[in-house]
Amino acid sequence: MTDIGIKARLVGDVTVLDSDGHLRINLRFGGSSVPLSRAVDSLLEKGAKRILLNLEGLVSISPRALGEVVSIYVTVNKASGQFKLFNLKPLVRDLMVTTKLVSVFDVFENESQAVASFQSHTDASRPEPQMTSLPIDTENDQKTDDAFGKRVLTNW
Repeated sequence: MTDIGIKARLVGDVTVLDSDGHLRINLRFGGSSVPLSRAVDSLLEKGAKRILLNLEGLVSISPRALGEVVSIYVTVNKASGQFKLFNLKPLVRDLMVTTKLVSVFDVFENESQAVASFQSHTDASRPEPQMTSLPIDTENDQKTDDAFGKRVLTNW
């Protein structure tokens, strides 16, 4: 199991996990040492659904650590959450491109773009309601569409 020193903080309703870049056996979450996957599970149990992993301090990443990040991504998505990455160093970005994981993860240059992406994702997933109202002719049990001058039978 891989470890990155991690600290959690909130930006609005987005949980940002900041890494220190040291790969070790266990990840630091708050003040205690726990695996990143368990820290994310704990966040999900507490209702956190929008999680960002800041990889600014991470110069490189092992295949095992990358596998763990993929596993966490799957776990968060299964819990109807979103897991995104930002601040990837060139070597980490190159590995993401080589493994084609850059097409799986939402990856952002900086925190403000990453946090804003949650809002734009929410807006895109909720289309504006389209309201069409037709006057009802209750006497004949028909709808009248004044725009086209048609009558539509509504007896069902």
